[in-house]
Amino acid sequence: MSEKTAIVIGVGPEAGLGARLSQRFASLGLHVFVAGRTQADLDRVVHSITTNGGVATAVVTDATDERGVVALFERATAAGTLDLAIYNAGNNTPGKIADMDAAYFERAWRVGCFGGFLFGREAVRRMLPNKRGTLLFTGASASLRGRANFGAFNSAKGALRNLAQAMAKEYGPEFIHVGHVVIDGPIGGDKIVRGFPEYAARLGEEGLINLEGIVDAFQYLYKQPRAAWSFEVDVRTSQEKW
Repeated sequence: MSEKTAIVIGVGPEAGLGARLSQRFASLGLHVFVAGRTQADLDRVVHSITTNGGVATAVVTDATDERGVVALFERATAAGTLDLAIYNAGNNTPGKIADMDAAYFERAWRVGCFGGFLFGREAVRRMLPNKRGTLLFTGASASLRGRANFGAFNSAKGALRNLAQAMAKEYGPEFIHVGHVVIDGPIGGDKIVRGFPEYAARLGEEGLINLEGIVDAFQYLYKQPRAAWSFEVDVRTSQEKW
């Protein structure tokens, strides 16, 4: 029997969501294909996994490049049966619409939504023959509501959520579980802690969403039985206004 494989795309710093997702699912016995844009970051995550007895492979991949995404899935399915795929790519893209360059808006959509389409399509194509598999998308507060000065980001994340919901309804009857995790607030990882230290200090530990808690939500969706699937889980701190 071939081993079960997983793909996590959107992996950056080791103290980041993509890395922690990769580490968690490797600890559950999956061979995780760790994908992102920076080889050094991927290598560090793979090293942390293999050091702890897990199996992982780094694959530099641009989520918006169709050939690259197809090649990523081909590598993962050549190694075993694809059981889990997580689309975690995307960055915040603030800005006022009147001042925004068209290419900037398009880039936000390409990473936030188009990449999700490519990734989701390739995932279900490989899961359908097995009549099983879990496909999860990382969402944000912007997935649910528009906000001034974040029109590009809101548009991309809202579109991704609608795509995920359509796929959940389309492929649920084929026994493929599609889910969406709304991360409602700032994450306590390196992007904020190191990138915006004053902001992180002002929020404090109680104001930053715990990385391992977010990963717990993904694992919860992955482990759900077919007779009790959820499409969406939202995660926030007790201090978040929502």
